[in-house]
Amino acid sequence: MATDGTGTSDIDGIELADAVESIRNQLIDAAGRATGRPVAFEVGDIQMEFTLELRKEIKGGGKVKAWVVEAGADASRATGRTHKVAFTLKPRDAATGGPWQIGHEDPGSTAHFGGGAPRP
Repeated sequence: MATDGTGTSDIDGIELADAVESIRNQLIDAAGRATGRPVAFEVGDIQMEFTLELRKEIKGGGKVKAWVVEAGADASRATGRTHKVAFTLKPRDAATGGPWQIGHEDPGSTAHFGGGAPRP
């Protein structure tokens, strides 16, 4: 396996923590975009599955880190060195501990839904 000169692998990938943080940030962005909209969505369970490569860093006390590898990683890397991990996240509102909502607190109205001609 090639290294980048510092003893660490040059495999393209991101740390597992960064992948999970990206999902969190995108949910927060979605909530911000929904501000002022009359319909809210409760965020249900988020099922995540990644192919990981575990690597021990030479620097920093020999910590082991999990790196998310690209789906197209070449076969020589995939044989015996990668692991699949799957988990489910349950988003919670940090302030209330309840389910997290994406949208405005106003319950909205369906008064104008189906206002067209009745269907046969």
